[in-house]
Amino acid sequence: MNIKRFLTVEASRKRAIYLLKFESLLILGIVIYLLVAPLISTVSAPAALSAEIVFGLLGSVGLWASAIGFEKQRSFGRAPAVLANLIALGVSYYMVMGSFLYVGIPLMLLSIITILSSALGYKE
Repeated sequence: MNIKRFLTVEASRKRAIYLLKFESLLILGIVIYLLVAPLISTVSAPAALSAEIVFGLLGSVGLWASAIGFEKQRSFGRAPAVLANLIALGVSYYMVMGSFLYVGIPLMLLSIITILSSALGYKE
């Protein structure tokens, strides 16, 4: 594998587009689950659930908009993509420290790869 070709701006940009859209759809799937969950179980804190749904929708739309920024080769997608994945990296750290390795390690790998792809996927 040629590492220089892997780290080129164009390869990183394309990878960032796919990863950001994947993350956006993943969060949207979680939001759909949160919308369906009250139908099959009881909700102890409906205000917190609705806040999580709104936050998830905003995050999903934001990541999709960042991917569109990368597609159009504009700079407005890079900062939100890096920031969102830095937050995900912190979340994955606490998951790993809490022995929730099945989700924490894949989230950590996904966020690191997306951070690198987003940071290297734009050239002025």
